[in-house]
Amino acid sequence: MVVDAILSVILLGFGLAMDAFAVSVCKGLSVGDVKAKHLAIAGAWFGAFQAAMPLLGYFIGEKLHGHIEKVDHWVAFVLLAAIGANMLKEAFSDKEEKPADASFGFRTMLVMAIATSIDALVVGVALAMDAETNIWFAAAAIGVITFLLSALGVKLGSIFGRKYEKKARVAGGVILILLGLKILLEHLGVLK
Repeated sequence: MVVDAILSVILLGFGLAMDAFAVSVCKGLSVGDVKAKHLAIAGAWFGAFQAAMPLLGYFIGEKLHGHIEKVDHWVAFVLLAAIGANMLKEAFSDKEEKPADASFGFRTMLVMAIATSIDALVVGVALAMDAETNIWFAAAAIGVITFLLSALGVKLGSIFGRKYEKKARVAGGVILILLGLKILLEHLGVLK
């Protein structure tokens, strides 16, 4: 069961990191001549916020858990499925996204880090409904995975441009929906 929990956290980390990865790809595209400091800045901002937000959400969820204990698995499923569906909708949207700003300044990165980590806050609430999850391990894993994928995204963006942005969002959306479904099915006794 421990291996299953670790694998779920790693998949969750990849799913949550996909928005940050997509934004990082755009940052790499807009910067052009990427340096190691660009990789470190993007990784640190996105990784730190993706690690902190599930913790905050978890503690909010713990406060709510006693009130919604009988339906907690449904809450986790709905939250994760809604975030995943939104990622899929964005991936298949014909709406042209505004090109990323080439700035790696404080204000720009703060806004982008918050925007890409709101879903991690909601996931933290969902994780509070899953007794098997160690939130400290989950937050650390999500942060490290996001750091690495964001740094990679900046580099890939400078090389390949927007080619992988849509695929990253689709993968992230599917992973989050499947994890929500897994939590629901485990609580209903379908999966052991």
